[in-house]
Amino acid sequence: MSFISTETRSGAARLTGRRVLQGASVTSASLLLSAVLTGCAGSAQAGSDAIQASGSTTVAPVASDAAEALKAKGLNITVATQGGSAGGISQLGTGQINIALSSKPLSEKDQKDHPDADFVTTQIGADAVGVIITKEVADGGVKGLTKAQVAGLFEGKITNWKEVGGPDLQVFVYDKEPGRGTREVLDKFIYGKGKPPAPPKSANYAIVGGNLETRNKLKSTRGSIAPLSTGFIDGHPDLVAVPLEGVAPTLSNVASGKYPMTRPLYMITDGKPKDSVKQYIDYILSPEGQKLLPRHGYLTREQMGL
Repeated sequence: MSFISTETRSGAARLTGRRVLQGASVTSASLLLSAVLTGCAGSAQAGSDAIQASGSTTVAPVASDAAEALKAKGLNITVATQGGSAGGISQLGTGQINIALSSKPLSEKDQKDHPDADFVTTQIGADAVGVIITKEVADGGVKGLTKAQVAGLFEGKITNWKEVGGPDLQVFVYDKEPGRGTREVLDKFIYGKGKPPAPPKSANYAIVGGNLETRNKLKSTRGSIAPLSTGFIDGHPDLVAVPLEGVAPTLSNVASGKYPMTRPLYMITDGKPKDSVKQYIDYILSPEGQKLLPRHGYLTREQMGL
């Protein structure tokens, strides 16, 4: 398959044009920059000098990079990943943080749950969600999956990879928690506006949280499959993002919308950004800040035609 990769923060960001939108591997250090940059989201009460951002584990690496870059300008920013996108939006709606990091659009439920919040979204880029399998399964014959096959796998109806042209190996599904942006993208691909069925009751099905946890589970379990940002498998040749309906998540396919599991990446505020929060978001939107996105396999606003 023709994929795109980028190097980690420790090297120069570069596109090879041979791997799928896979950005730099995000280590624990990238989310735990320091006591100043990274920590648990606290109270965002008036008078606090710190900017507090929390939410999506997909957006967090870019937010952390930007926080580190702005230290020299005197900004004190904490970045956390409590509860994924839904958790960040909830924390913002209750005034605990200044910025929600989200890899899913705001929903009617988000606004209904927080009627007093004036949510304002700023799209900083875009990401491709992959259906990730192990190299063993891919080498065994699974070169792509249809929508129906993906549904069968995640619903527990397809239990052996040989049923979709792969090796004689049991399927182990690692699914995302409800409210995670990654899961919402997968549900939209499979079910459209329909409601997904209840999770299967199987010993070969488990719920995971953030992207790092998902990747670790995939790497440690034979025959596993999970939805995961393609940027998180760069440098991990034992994991593969399979084409969906014959379309691979290449840069051109994602930018054009041909690849079916593309999602926007947001920073959300309660009201229009102002003061240091605006400075932070404006930096990420600037040409210098936009260079942070390809480091992690994400598309810039310019690449998405914004």
